[in-house]
Amino acid sequence: MKEHRRDQKVEASIALIITSDTRTLDTDETGKRAVRLLEDAGHKVVAYVIVENNADRIMETFEAFKADDNIQVIVTSGGTGIGVKDVTVDAVTGQFDKRLQGFGELFRRLSYDEIGIAAAMSRATAGIASGKIVFCLPGSTGAMSTALEKIILPSLGHMMWELNRR
Repeated sequence: MKEHRRDQKVEASIALIITSDTRTLDTDETGKRAVRLLEDAGHKVVAYVIVENNADRIMETFEAFKADDNIQVIVTSGGTGIGVKDVTVDAVTGQFDKRLQGFGELFRRLSYDEIGIAAAMSRATAGIASGKIVFCLPGSTGAMSTALEKIILPSLGHMMWELNRR
């Protein structure tokens, strides 16, 4: 157990991408909640942007964050549903080196307890891209809280330890 600790403490540098055609930094309650939860847990949000629901713009922003050596984790919010404008997952997952299928499965299971069968329409996912952990979350404040409080924050240290051990 000493070699495979699951309670690793980290202070990660995180980039947050909110995809929306209507939100601004002033009106984006989901992003504000994410920043608060992440920083309260000891992490640093080094970038927080809102990008329109356009696959090319999302991919451009994602690729810039992926190339930034100061960023360890990328969290997207929005664009995980089944609507025409829900393109974030499609834009980002093509860049994954590895997929973390268990994240999406667990997220939908927890969401089912909170919102019922609508959880089945979520394409929330996670993966590894260029040595960074990536989480693609729905755009609601509730989904952000569920993902951060119940999955990401309790496991991020262990995930980073696993990703970086040689």
